[in-house]
Amino acid sequence: MSNFKELYESKIKADLKKEFNYKSIMQVPKLEKIVINMGVGEGSHDAKFIEAAVKDLELIAGQKAVVTNARKSIAGFKLREGNPVGVKVTLRGENMYNFMEKLIRVSLPRVRDFRGISAHAFDGHGNYTLGVKEQLIFPEIEYDNVYKIRGMDIIFVTTAKSNEEAYALLKAFGMPFKG
Repeated sequence: MSNFKELYESKIKADLKKEFNYKSIMQVPKLEKIVINMGVGEGSHDAKFIEAAVKDLELIAGQKAVVTNARKSIAGFKLREGNPVGVKVTLRGENMYNFMEKLIRVSLPRVRDFRGISAHAFDGHGNYTLGVKEQLIFPEIEYDNVYKIRGMDIIFVTTAKSNEEAYALLKAFGMPFKG
């Protein structure tokens, strides 16, 4: 069992139940899934970009990545419906906790001039989105093997009903929020 899952079960659950005065342990918010999304705009013209993004994302997440396609055609971007435009991975269970631990303990501290992440990126329904500028912050990615440096969105989906509950949950895991 991962350290973060153990931490959640043994300490975080009880702390959040006390902090928000929940009647039942089932009301305590939990992490449902983590979605990692990488947009690959050039992928619609050149398959090498998509292949490189899939390889990078699979190394980072430790599981198979899915190619996402355009839902509609946009002439201004020379984009046709069905063209590949991105890559995503949905992590749940053990993989999710392992990735979160790696992100908080290893990858985020590797960001240059890192002063914490914004506490304002919640969506109002208890979900948090974190934007990363380059995939090089992850230890699995070797600079020499990178086809193109690109960013990604990491979305933490929780069962929390409000931003405050989700903030308390992520903060308890050790998410380095500013201020």
